[in-house]
Amino acid sequence: MTDYYELLEVDRNATDDEVKKAYRRLARQYHPDTNSDPAAEARFKEISVAYETLRDPEKRRRYDMFGPDGGPSGPTGAEGFGLNDLFDAFFGGDPFAARRGSGGPPRGADAETHLDLTLDEAAFGVTKTVSIRMPVSCERCGASGCEPGTHPSTCDACNGTGEVRQVRRTILGQMVTASPCPTCAATGQRILNPCTDCRGNGAVQAMRSVEIVVPAGIDDGQRLRLSGRGPAAPRGGPPGDLYVGVSVASHRLFERHGNDLLHVRRVAMTQAALGVQLSIQTLDGDEELVVPPGTQPGREFRLRGRGVPSLRGRGRGDLIVRIEIEIPDRLDKNESELLRQFAELRGEQVAPHEAGFFKRVRSAFQ
Repeated sequence: MTDYYELLEVDRNATDDEVKKAYRRLARQYHPDTNSDPAAEARFKEISVAYETLRDPEKRRRYDMFGPDGGPSGPTGAEGFGLNDLFDAFFGGDPFAARRGSGGPPRGADAETHLDLTLDEAAFGVTKTVSIRMPVSCERCGASGCEPGTHPSTCDACNGTGEVRQVRRTILGQMVTASPCPTCAATGQRILNPCTDCRGNGAVQAMRSVEIVVPAGIDDGQRLRLSGRGPAAPRGGPPGDLYVGVSVASHRLFERHGNDLLHVRRVAMTQAALGVQLSIQTLDGDEELVVPPGTQPGREFRLRGRGVPSLRGRGRGDLIVRIEIEIPDRLDKNESELLRQFAELRGEQVAPHEAGFFKRVRSAFQ
């Protein structure tokens, strides 16, 4: 197994801040939402497990002493398909399973939380810290579930295997079936002196601060998975995953369409007719846009690379500026006269001068 320090690319004397900075950098690089390499997700899980261990002083101490298993390592079985696999395949069990040791504590449950982002945060990525109430490892017993100074005992019902096996005769011969041991909940161990804080569970409910690295380009409604960052498992088992639902607030200027942004800009009819230079706000700052004379309503201008970065890390979308033309709904006498002169020059027919009230009434009865 790869050393946790090597996974995070730090030395064994690295400070907590150095470990955290290394994790942030590698998480952005290998997060499956930003890296399409099939091997990236597996590497991200390994990095998360390594960080979860080295960020906790007690877990790091145990790792430095005993390795990832939390205790002295012993001999392992031969690799490959062997006799035990044959028994599992044809008879539903392994007659030598007692030699393998306990089944181990179960994995922790998954949890879910929610994160609200602005468009800028979603576009360029952000690191957020949220507080979540969830099961965390019991500090008093070190997640073992045992009262300090005591140790779990091997389950006498399954001899530490975590399974109970039954042999029955069939027309094909003896068949061995296995099921989880109900006495020890398939852990292979019994706690005779449970911890008074966690009552033998190894985990207690508490508020936990979780740092979430949000990748650039995430969209509203998408979900992040933080492998191994969820609730602690009973009796020191592997933790579950934490799922983070993302909501992106609407923006006062931009409407998002995939990686593109749409900005509707209203200009006066004189500006559209004669042309104008506009200052357009983008996610990166203001830029100048030249609207040529004779621009029609609905015409769109595209500012390349001024949209949202791709979640897969390949380029950015565009900012599309759509022109809408404002028609004045109220004109004073001088403005109205000038427009009538303009219409006459172009040979365009317009409505006559507004008639008085009595003239309009008289016309209605003729």
